[in-house]
Amino acid sequence: MTEPGDAGPNAGLVDDLYRRWREDPSSVPESWRAFFAGSPPTADAAAPPAAETGAPSVGAPPPSGDGQTKPAREPSRAPPPVVLEDDEPEPLRGPAARTAVNMEASLGVPTATSVRAVPAKLLEVNRQILNNHLARTADGKVSFTHLIAYAVVEALRDSPALNASYGVDEQDKPVVVHHRHVNLGLAVDHQRADGTRVLLVPNIKNADTLSFAELWRAYEDLIAALRANKLSPDAFAGTTCTITNPGMIGTIHSVPRLMPGQGFILGVGALGYPAEWEGADPAALAKLGVSKIITLTNTYDHRIIGGAESGEFLSAIHDRLLGQDEFYDRVFESMAVPYEPARWHPDRSAFADPAEQNAKTVHVHQLINMYRVRGHLIANLDPLVRGPRETHPELDLAHYGLTIWDLDREFPVGNLGAGNLPGPTMPLRDIFGVLRDAYSRTIGVEYMHIQETDQKEWIQARVEGRHVDLTIDEKHRILERLNAAESFERFLHTKYLGQKRFSLEGAETLIPMLDALASAAAEAGVEELVTGMAHRGRLNVLANVVGKSYGQIFREFEGELDPTATQGSGDVKYHLGAIGKHTAPSGQTVNLRLAANPSHLEAVDPVVEGMARARGDELRDPGRDLVLPVLIHGDAAFAGQGVVAETLNLSEVDGYDVGGTVHVVVNNQLGFTTPPESGRSSVYATDVAKMVQAPIFHVNGDDPEAAVRVVRLAFDFRRAFKKDVVVDMICYRRYGHNEADEPAFTQPHMYELIEARESVRQRYTNRLVHRGDLTEDDAAAVAANFELRLAEAFQETHEAYPNNDRLAPEPPPPRAEPKVTTAVGRETLDRVVNGLLRVPDGFTVHPKLARILATSQRAFANGEVEWAVAEACAFGSLVLEGTAVRLAGQDTRRGTFSQRHGVLVDSETEDEYVPLDHLDNEQARFMLYDSVLSEYAALGFEYGYSVSNVDALVAWEAQFGDFMNGGQVIIDQYIVAADDKWGQQSALALLLPHGFEGQGPEHSSARIERFLALCADDNLRVVYPSTAAQYFHVLRRQGRSPRRVPMVCFTPKRYLRAPSARSRVDALTSGGFELALDDRAAPDPGTVRRVLLCTGKIGHELMDARDQQGAPVAVVRIEQLYPWPEAEVQAVLDRYSGARTVWWVQEEPANMGAWTFVRDRIDIGLRDGPLRRISREASPSPATGSATVHERQQRDLIAAALATA
Repeated sequence: MTEPGDAGPNAGLVDDLYRRWREDPSSVPESWRAFFAGSPPTADAAAPPAAETGAPSVGAPPPSGDGQTKPAREPSRAPPPVVLEDDEPEPLRGPAARTAVNMEASLGVPTATSVRAVPAKLLEVNRQILNNHLARTADGKVSFTHLIAYAVVEALRDSPALNASYGVDEQDKPVVVHHRHVNLGLAVDHQRADGTRVLLVPNIKNADTLSFAELWRAYEDLIAALRANKLSPDAFAGTTCTITNPGMIGTIHSVPRLMPGQGFILGVGALGYPAEWEGADPAALAKLGVSKIITLTNTYDHRIIGGAESGEFLSAIHDRLLGQDEFYDRVFESMAVPYEPARWHPDRSAFADPAEQNAKTVHVHQLINMYRVRGHLIANLDPLVRGPRETHPELDLAHYGLTIWDLDREFPVGNLGAGNLPGPTMPLRDIFGVLRDAYSRTIGVEYMHIQETDQKEWIQARVEGRHVDLTIDEKHRILERLNAAESFERFLHTKYLGQKRFSLEGAETLIPMLDALASAAAEAGVEELVTGMAHRGRLNVLANVVGKSYGQIFREFEGELDPTATQGSGDVKYHLGAIGKHTAPSGQTVNLRLAANPSHLEAVDPVVEGMARARGDELRDPGRDLVLPVLIHGDAAFAGQGVVAETLNLSEVDGYDVGGTVHVVVNNQLGFTTPPESGRSSVYATDVAKMVQAPIFHVNGDDPEAAVRVVRLAFDFRRAFKKDVVVDMICYRRYGHNEADEPAFTQPHMYELIEARESVRQRYTNRLVHRGDLTEDDAAAVAANFELRLAEAFQETHEAYPNNDRLAPEPPPPRAEPKVTTAVGRETLDRVVNGLLRVPDGFTVHPKLARILATSQRAFANGEVEWAVAEACAFGSLVLEGTAVRLAGQDTRRGTFSQRHGVLVDSETEDEYVPLDHLDNEQARFMLYDSVLSEYAALGFEYGYSVSNVDALVAWEAQFGDFMNGGQVIIDQYIVAADDKWGQQSALALLLPHGFEGQGPEHSSARIERFLALCADDNLRVVYPSTAAQYFHVLRRQGRSPRRVPMVCFTPKRYLRAPSARSRVDALTSGGFELALDDRAAPDPGTVRRVLLCTGKIGHELMDARDQQGAPVAVVRIEQLYPWPEAEVQAVLDRYSGARTVWWVQEEPANMGAWTFVRDRIDIGLRDGPLRRISREASPSPATGSATVHERQQRDLIAAALATA
């Protein structure tokens, strides 16, 4: 610490504080009280401070800037003042007297001054970029002095000789001290409480070790402490050089006095045009490329610093302020500015050449277009700011021959701003600002891949030159939602440490985003939001968006099972669905539904779309305005899971259109431990959405206001154009994939940044407080109130459920199949069949098709019904009874095997007509659609539709049953198990063409064995009807049964038209679906020696061969494999008590088909040993690829079945 007599230029302050201390010690800060108590000031208070001189005594340790020195010489006494008549001398007291003494002392320093004018154009431009960024992040401002000070500190690295002090040692010999560090003094004109002004010079310690951001913050803290009179004595000690800025009051050129103990003082002049240009028109100055300048003067101690050194020092400052040595790059990086700084280029003015000026105008328009196309590439999107983005070449002014000198020149704006801008021309600086504000701040927009001009212009009109600030109430609501999100996660983390919850921390902005989306939907008249999402943040969404009670969630953490929640196994808490209601600030409401989902990422996407379509159909909403599907994705899954692309592909297909989906990607920049470069080949995770020309809005997750604005914009776009839209919220994941993971093993640098980063809520709170939108006390009160609510819910949970070791309830007994009437009166059937040929006037059916339909109609009139007509009768009778029918699949409208012809196409106009949808004015809808070439998404969509529309028969038909495994995830996770896991019921019917007909291994088997392996607790109906009447009755049973269970129905291919598969019409008007079909054409039961049990097509082939051979064999067809018809099968077997053997016959290899399922379910009374099998040999592949081999295998199989020896 400096001695009291060595305060140098700050001696006036010391004297004043000393006087106040003597009068009242408590009136000065504690540090000054200790200072004065130890050594009061002496009369020689004007002597230079020891630490400023830094001259060591002889034999002292190496100089460090803290040694005592003597001044070079005592200053001479000033002459007496000139006193004129009537003049009255006024004694100088206090700071004024000290300043006089200091100036006298400075005369003892032989100085020289170097002067340099520095162009300030680049300094201005980059300062504006910095401050624009800081204004958006509420982090203060950067002054010219800050940047010049940093340039000075950096220039001292090139000119270390200037960071020195002159003095004399104890033998009065001159010495020079080269300081190891720079203690940068700041000359501050300080106005005291009494109105008097005093010049103070506190300093920034070790300024040479600081980054620009650290120097800027130290500068601001120092000035703030000085204004508040909170500086300690140490703040004034040890100054090695000083910057003074008289330019702040308009001084252009200054030669300040150099105080003893310092090597130099840098004077900064006012920023302005040269005097000869001050009266010029600003537009002319811009055209001419005239820059403002700053004059720097370096006054230095000529005893230790030479003129050349001083000149080189100013040159180094000059170079840095012109951007050399990546000066501004370091400044921007340290301030976390996510853009490259402007660069220095000489002006290439074309004001005298109209052709060149026109070329520049064209280049400006090219720049505008490229910002629309690529501006997102330099947007500030990554909250972790891992280094500045490099400017894309097509976004660089220099790429178009433009420089910083063009920034103040006017150019036509063309269609920029879509009417939001003040005029047809603007300075390039303002054009550039509009473009950056629109496309390169914390929101980046990708939309120029869209072909429709009106959609692009719609977006431009809403982002270019248009900024709508949120109201105070909206900002407070955002903070309240962030408080809810963070407090919920923190509470769970504290109370249930170690339990998996897949927290939202790092992405909490999702909650105010969804809140804003739901509010916008409610205010637009939307009735329901149907939402799907994976595990990340799901509990938070359930609690803070859908409205699931905290107590219910806490009970799930406690392990408390809710016996009313499901009748089956249940599921982990972060898979469960829920329904709720959202109330917007306006008071309007919208229903919310969060679909249950499995761990299979993105599998829920098509399910949600199907739910939304069904709900819209139920509401008779052809405009798709009343139901909004919302899908929340992870970044790795959105890019990596093919079902995403499949679902997107459904978005504008007839039969699957839901009026557009709002996709929100929670982009935490990781997939478990996999970084983006290993998880995708595209720039963005969202690039796949370009396939449907969806606009993509990227937003920084640490800017919740931008996120709210952008999700509202996304909703408005969807509402206007009924298209999918994507919001990519780029954020981070504060913990590992789950809370037990250690993410730093694989992403150490990323998690070092995350660990040091304040939460979204804290950062946003700071912004609101800084802007005056909120007080710190209010913010704390909101957070405390929410945490209190959580604590109360937690306490209530513990009190209500003190024990968490109760077992799940026993599963209920098997449910009996309800009796359903499926027979239909002949009059109804006639209406349906006649309707199949009835077309509008002028409609021309293809002649060949007309003959086919007429043949089927004649057969029906003669009392015979084939497969396709029986199906039409089933569907037609259902819609006439008021049950809607939806049938979809690949080539389903015609039928893979040209059997259905559910949609007639005018052979002349290609107009379409659906006969079954026009049977009666009062009928329910019949919906028949060709799907995209997909099983996964298409099947998921139909499943979702069946879940939501409980009154419709919904069926999905595979092109061939073999292809159903493309939708295996939907089958395994939803169709088979959803009721068991979530109590989510579906009556979806799967129609799977099956049968070995020599078409190879990919067109033979619908994998009966797989479905049977999945059967338990009556979760499925698995049927294989073998006649048209059976098919008719089973379809009607599925559509009319009050018990909603999915049905897997294996259907024929070649046998669609086989005479043996036809039925009599009276089989439709009476009876019902028979679970097992006895062999009505078999010999007398007493003569039967062998009973062949089978299912499906092989039964017809066995009966045909048996009839030809006259073999004593009975063929019994099992029409329903699950639930297994034990009583019906046993009753049939009892009729053949004289049979020696019972065999199971199947076309499939031994390791496939129904054999292993049936084997343990038939009690044949041990007639002649256990049930035996006849089939193809076990095989990895279902069928041979050779038609010849197939025919031989089939003959051998039938021959073996009919052999009775």
